[in-house]
Amino acid sequence: MAQPRCMDLTAAQAEELQWVRDHHQKASMRERAAAILKVASGLSMLQVALHGLLKPRRYETISEWISRYERGGVAGLQVQAGRGRKPAFSPCGGPSRS
Repeated sequence: MAQPRCMDLTAAQAEELQWVRDHHQKASMRERAAAILKVASGLSMLQVALHGLLKPRRYETISEWISRYERGGVAGLQVQAGRGRKPAFSPCGGPSRS
């Protein structure tokens, strides 16, 4: 079984992550905060990835979330602007058809 990643959260960090897990408007942020709290409590990243969340995730995904949290705190967990698929249709822009 995978070794647990050693994460030492301060009381303030744990409280902030718990608030995000319980109250943030975006489900992705709630999921990421929950994963970090579970790893900090002693579960391995593999356990969290496979069984600790609502749906299975890749081990590397959990590792990336933790690295982003360590680099930038809760703000580092947010999806950065410009990420994801670009819209195929823009109702306000583009040429009109006649």
